[in-house]
Amino acid sequence: MPGLGVNIDHVATIRQARRTVEPDPVWAAVQAELGGADGITFHLRKDRRHINDRDARLLRATVRCKLNMEMSLDDEIVAIALEIKPDQATLVPENRQEITTEGGLDVLGHARRMAEVTKALQAAGVIVSAFVDPHRDQILASRQAGCDAIEIHTGRYANATGRAITETIEEIRSGLRAGLDAGLVVHGGHGLTYNNIAPIAALRGFCEFNIGHSIISRAVFVGLSEAVAEMKRLIDKSAGI
Repeated sequence: MPGLGVNIDHVATIRQARRTVEPDPVWAAVQAELGGADGITFHLRKDRRHINDRDARLLRATVRCKLNMEMSLDDEIVAIALEIKPDQATLVPENRQEITTEGGLDVLGHARRMAEVTKALQAAGVIVSAFVDPHRDQILASRQAGCDAIEIHTGRYANATGRAITETIEEIRSGLRAGLDAGLVVHGGHGLTYNNIAPIAALRGFCEFNIGHSIISRAVFVGLSEAVAEMKRLIDKSAGI
């Protein structure tokens, strides 16, 4: 049964728009858990554009389900991860100019650093996942680097129209199979919404989906706990549960 990790970054984005104290992403994590979230995901960026160090430490102290920290390979961020010890670290690319993560991590191009960071995190008891495009070479490189899991970047599917939708689903299916064949736990995420989750959740083998913007957007109208519960129901229904 695929779990749901709720990314709370955009709660902090709203807070930072006014540089005030609300809404608090730590409170959001509590509401997401009450709605049935299986995990809480946050991205501590180098530029601290939304989640900050205070948030990260309080989330580690208060979250009772799985805590997943999205992070770059930057020395400073790795040091913080080793200090707070999230349950899982998802290694992602990071561009200071991007609005959101634009694609999968080039594991092949950062093979040595990937292996170093993965080994250090695992020694601290942290599960390591790599956020990658559904390409076999990047998936196998993630396994070679020692990763426990991968998260398949579903952004191309989320942005597809017409016949490209079917093509991108097949790309994800192929990536999912490659990950499972390599002995990796496979997650999915990026751009998934209430309108497009069904075909992806129907693919057998995913362990969890990490979804943020769509859930936070829905929460404006129905509240966060209900928004999380609605997404969980969609995932369960699509997965045939």
